[in-house]
Amino acid sequence: MDRREQLRDFLRTRRARLSPGDVGLPDAGRRRTPGLRREEVAVLAGVGVSWYTWLEQGRDIRVSAQVLDAIGWALRLDAHERAYLHRLAGLNPPTPEAASTAAPGAELHRVLDAWLPRPAYILDRHWGLAATNAAAREIFGLGPEDRNCLVAFFTSRRYRAAFAHWEEAAPGIVARFRADAARHPDDPVFPRVVNELRSLSAEFARLWARHEVTEAAQGRKTITHPRGGELIFEYTALPLSDHPGHRVVLHNPMPGTDTLERLEALAEESRLIG
Repeated sequence: MDRREQLRDFLRTRRARLSPGDVGLPDAGRRRTPGLRREEVAVLAGVGVSWYTWLEQGRDIRVSAQVLDAIGWALRLDAHERAYLHRLAGLNPPTPEAASTAAPGAELHRVLDAWLPRPAYILDRHWGLAATNAAAREIFGLGPEDRNCLVAFFTSRRYRAAFAHWEEAAPGIVARFRADAARHPDDPVFPRVVNELRSLSAEFARLWARHEVTEAAQGRKTITHPRGGELIFEYTALPLSDHPGHRVVLHNPMPGTDTLERLEALAEESRLIG
């Protein structure tokens, strides 16, 4: 099925599942086919009947995000269905209005613990450390006072000492944070984090002034642990759809190194498992 055919079927099935009473319209009695009429959807959305008919027929017409939002409201679409409608119409789906402020639930904490002895943590939109497992705290030297990954990277002596190539990694860290901030230009927390760090770290202030930007969901970290020695990880950041703006960052021992053996020995010593 091509996109227009999928759009036609989607709108028809969403319309068919509603009754006039579901949307506050009077029930005109028995209907030959279930659901709302096209005319009723058009009235609810504030668009022309002919235009809506053409849209549902999958014709090549111009459509705006605002009109799609109105149609989504008329058809009582949820957030996932609205995003799907935008994609079928060839538009970017609406972004969540705000990042979820709910703390990661027990299920996500169990995911982090299941990753042991490998380090894993969850970052919120602003790189706040929403959750960490015991291995992440041990390997990266994270303490209870470390609440933001970016701030810890530039201000925590323990966190900084853990990175074998801190100077090489710092520009990319700042560039990725700038890319994340640009996705949310009206979010007041990003400038607060930046202003705080500029006052605390001259290195961050210098790198921020370079205005570099990049994106990466995967990479490599070399960590020097006081007891475990050199540990080399591949990391992958995966978005959490139920927590907009959050992502879980999973670290795997680099193949071809003895990182896994060192990590398991350190886990046994530190009792990270069990």
